[in-house]
Amino acid sequence: MAVPNYTYLKLKMMGPCEVITIGTSFQRAYECEVECCEHTMAIVASKELAAIREEVVEEAPNPKRLAESFKTIEGAKEVLIDPSSSEAKVVCIGTMLSSK
Repeated sequence: MAVPNYTYLKLKMMGPCEVITIGTSFQRAYECEVECCEHTMAIVASKELAAIREEVVEEAPNPKRLAESFKTIEGAKEVLIDPSSSEAKVVCIGTMLSSK
């Protein structure tokens, strides 16, 4: 069993023959405190990340989904992409947009 004394930065524990006393400096105590805080923040951040990952539904987009599956909105008109082409490719343009 060990007894820490934070006032004097000493740790005392029973040894085989007598009491063992371990001392440190204020600088080392500060470094340990900073390291402990950084470690705690990393643990909290990893738990938050795990919680976010559980909430997010991971769906990969389906590359085989056809563009035709999109529904045309009201007030849209179809315009030929290239009127001189033999292919009748069109694009839908909304007519409800402002002139800006």
